[in-house]
Amino acid sequence: MQEATSLPDDLKACHALITELESRLTELSKLNDDYKREVDELNLTVRKLLEGKRREKFPWTVQQLALEFPDDPELQEALQQAKAEAAEITEEITVKRNKRRKQKKRDEKLPGHLRREFVDALVSDSERYCSEHGERKIIRYDEVETLVLKRPELYVRVTRYPILACAGQPQCGLKSPERPVGIVEGDRYDASLAAAITNNKFGYYLPYYRMQDIFASSGWTPSRSTLDNIVDGLEFIVQPLIDLMWKRVLSDLGVGIDDTNVTLLMPSALPKVKDDDTPEQQLKTQRLIEKMLEAQKKGEASLNAKMWVYSGLVNQPYNLFDFRVSRHRDGPAEVLRGYGGHVMADCYSGNLSVILGSGSTMTRMACWSHARRYMHEARINFAKETTLPLALMAQLYDIERRAVDYTAEQRLKLRQQDSLLILTRLRQWLDGPIAGDALPKSKLGKAINYLRNHWQPLQEFTRDGRLPIDNNPVEALMKQIATGRKNWLFLGSVRAGERNAKLMSLVSSAHRQDLDVEMYLDDIIRSILSGSTDYESMLPDTWRKSHPSAIRIYRQEERRDQADRSRFQAAKRRQLLRTP
Repeated sequence: MQEATSLPDDLKACHALITELESRLTELSKLNDDYKREVDELNLTVRKLLEGKRREKFPWTVQQLALEFPDDPELQEALQQAKAEAAEITEEITVKRNKRRKQKKRDEKLPGHLRREFVDALVSDSERYCSEHGERKIIRYDEVETLVLKRPELYVRVTRYPILACAGQPQCGLKSPERPVGIVEGDRYDASLAAAITNNKFGYYLPYYRMQDIFASSGWTPSRSTLDNIVDGLEFIVQPLIDLMWKRVLSDLGVGIDDTNVTLLMPSALPKVKDDDTPEQQLKTQRLIEKMLEAQKKGEASLNAKMWVYSGLVNQPYNLFDFRVSRHRDGPAEVLRGYGGHVMADCYSGNLSVILGSGSTMTRMACWSHARRYMHEARINFAKETTLPLALMAQLYDIERRAVDYTAEQRLKLRQQDSLLILTRLRQWLDGPIAGDALPKSKLGKAINYLRNHWQPLQEFTRDGRLPIDNNPVEALMKQIATGRKNWLFLGSVRAGERNAKLMSLVSSAHRQDLDVEMYLDDIIRSILSGSTDYESMLPDTWRKSHPSAIRIYRQEERRDQADRSRFQAAKRRQLLRTP
């Protein structure tokens, strides 16, 4: 562009300059509008974060319940059925609640199965003797129960192995019972100790230095290396069980995937790729070298590694963690090699390249929770535009609540009958003027693009009643890593990351079954050390059937009550639905 001080003399050149300036002005004005909109969105987001309201909860008002559905007789019939079913659900849950309240009266007594120790209160002489009648007699006792906590007790079990010999016959040699296999060499630590350490670390997220304090209060102060050696020994023992869990998960109809960051301390030296390593191990080493060189170039003292989780979605209830030094596609590619079921993951390009890669027989599913989240974020600046799509998504989830106790066949029928109608209306909105006018870089535009780009995978749940609508349970597993990360802070080596992933898998899968994790670990460790190879019976969901006392019933009751509350509230909302 010419300088303002050197304006052209002829009219044609002036017109060209004016046209260029107008074009530039229009471009800058548009850019300024984009920046202003982005600043407004960021300001509203900051305000929302400061207010603490981060839940993706749609404000159900009566006006928003009156969805703008087309005049469709099939839809009207579905809505009427939903309202009738809502009345039945509210009545059913109300009766159930009243019955539970009558059966479960408030009981202030302490648990009856706990051991009782009786202590007689001291009686003073003035209370024992009457000035007129002498010594008083005890006619009864008033009992006051007080709950007492006793520190965990450690003791040393001394197993004596007799040395046998024939008297006067040294040529016969000596005989003694065979020593059992221990968690570490010498059988110095019992299964109960290994179970407690593992549960403390991966169930209660305690680092070793805090465990030292706990054990020291009971008279034993182990070094951190001792605690780590016990965990190392346990990993070796349970490896066949972990392998079986992987085999089972990869036979499931669906697998959910997610990942999160973990900090890995910088190894002291670059590793070498060994010729005798497997191709998978060589690739892992190469990725580690790449990450180390990248971190060294930036002057960083640690690596940003990844912990993945693969969770059975349908009939294989196991959560399996996999440690990798990067988010490269190598991890999912290795784990999912040969898998032919459904995979639900975020739409990260590495995941998509594996699921949709050449020769893949996997079916990709997309998460409706992500779709709703993007639309909810857009609602900050586009409240009016997002009202209908958010209401439609809320209806999809309401249908899922209705079907929570259905069989897979019943759920599929309901989805085919009701969910597809909602999806049809949402597709009409996507193809309509509001979505068409949305700027691609705005939050509304990004939410719309997510729906358009993943429309087919988002509909996959309507084709099989066994498949979930979202990946929320799998994403919730990231909290287990995040909570642990805040406590143990980092991983000291790649070896520690791989070991921790295996033991986290065992603890998390047991927790998924509402088991007393320490009791479960103690039992399977003893079984394996005694020589048992019946790993099928050691799977958490199988083990719980033969150990009902290890099930945390109160957790099941909590979930049941929460589900009832959710269904009740959804049913009440459904009764407010108005048909056009």
